[in-house]
Amino acid sequence: MKKSGAVFMAVIMMMSLCACGNSDTGQAGESAGGNGQAEIGREETDDMVRSDTEGESEMNVVEENDAGSQTAVQLPEEFILIQGGTFQMGSPVEEAWRSEDEVQHTVTVSDFYMSAYELTQAEYQEITGENPSTFSGEDLPVENISWLDAVSYCNARSEREGLTPAYTVNGADVTWDRAANGYRLPTEAEWEYACRAGTTTPFNTETSISAEESNYYGHYPYEIEDNYFSQGNLTTKPGEYRQTTVPVTSFSPNPWGLYNMHGNVGEWVWDYYGAYNSTNESAVGAEEQTDPTGAETGTLRVYRGGGWNDFAKNMRSAYRAALAGDKGSFNIGLRLVRNAVSGSGSVASAGMEHTGSTGGKVLIAFFSWGGNTKGIAQEIQAQTGADLFEITLVDPYSNDYNTVLDEAQRDQNEQARPELAVHVENMEEYDTVILGYPNWWASIPMPIASFLEEYDFAGKTIIPFCSHGGGRFGQSLTAIAKLVPDAQMGEALSVHYSSGSDLPDEITEWLKTNGVIE
Repeated sequence: MKKSGAVFMAVIMMMSLCACGNSDTGQAGESAGGNGQAEIGREETDDMVRSDTEGESEMNVVEENDAGSQTAVQLPEEFILIQGGTFQMGSPVEEAWRSEDEVQHTVTVSDFYMSAYELTQAEYQEITGENPSTFSGEDLPVENISWLDAVSYCNARSEREGLTPAYTVNGADVTWDRAANGYRLPTEAEWEYACRAGTTTPFNTETSISAEESNYYGHYPYEIEDNYFSQGNLTTKPGEYRQTTVPVTSFSPNPWGLYNMHGNVGEWVWDYYGAYNSTNESAVGAEEQTDPTGAETGTLRVYRGGGWNDFAKNMRSAYRAALAGDKGSFNIGLRLVRNAVSGSGSVASAGMEHTGSTGGKVLIAFFSWGGNTKGIAQEIQAQTGADLFEITLVDPYSNDYNTVLDEAQRDQNEQARPELAVHVENMEEYDTVILGYPNWWASIPMPIASFLEEYDFAGKTIIPFCSHGGGRFGQSLTAIAKLVPDAQMGEALSVHYSSGSDLPDEITEWLKTNGVIE
């Protein structure tokens, strides 16, 4: 569907809303302008589950400030008015594959404008003169940008269009002027509210989302982990894995006219990652909030929605991904918003600088099941001379392919912490830990979680490397970042199975990038 179609749909929705009024869950749409094979190779089960945007068409809209006066503002045609309302943010305790940080609570958000589409590469390059994206195409979403890059783009575009920039940036410190009329990132609450579009199910499709409805790792639909060997109970069967981003106008929009809120690229939001203001872990366990802006401090920024290489479970409306604000990835982009009602005050976001260093003593720690990860670790050791430590278990996983698939998903679903058989007695001596693991069910194996929780990594640098069968890192970097938020994370390396003859050169370049070797 082209943008003009989306605008027409949005206008019809607006007319309906004007007739029917607003509701508790909010209404929106007012236009302002494939085979199911596990990602794993039998020779190496280390890989566990292994339209157009051209033009500057604008429409005049009316913005109301806190004092009640109205001013005319211009917005690009693809921006949609998301009318404010109250909803349940987070996930219910019975939702499959939910995380503990998704405590459900009542949130009210005010009106705001949101782009129907993810920001394209053409739009980003027009303002910045650069295109950092891994995939190339004017109508593809821009990706491989950091949170700081996203904030800078918002300001630059605002200045280009004569708007008041939303942000003041001083190094890692960013202050948001809530009264500014310029472009900005949505808050985490605004994003989830818009994504849900009045729904309460894991996805805004109100079904187990399919690869015909979203761009993700279609071999792994929702709840495949529990039904891998017998898929009769799956609502959605495995589908296509495109292994690339797709144009931002792809697929049908959600009920409020927003495209690709699930999949394609994850989308940066304003908030630091942190616990919601929870009082307990009941079904509604956090304080009621109005227009929340997230944690006051932190080391990680949140991004939402999931990307082209994610499993469906990590595209749920409530799922929270996080990464350091100065890091980008091939599956993270942004979606712009603007104020509909002028806010007041400012939100200071004091950057908590990581103090990690790649100097000093280096440890290579790894967990391996079938040998790929171990082979990579040994090559790293050969090039660096660093100490090598294999993470092993008191009760090892089965040597049987089918059995270990089930054991791995069971442990991940339960967030188990398997007991480690050996330990690093002198962890305080290491400044840098090169951490290796296979991509198991789109995340880290749980022995890695046991390892990360056993030691104090504050002030250390963790440099991840991952063996995989097509999903690259999955959400493993988010998992690591959440477990050790006070560590600096270096540039990660993903290796397809054992890579082959190119592996030594790949590792050399990666080690140089991270300053481990010269």
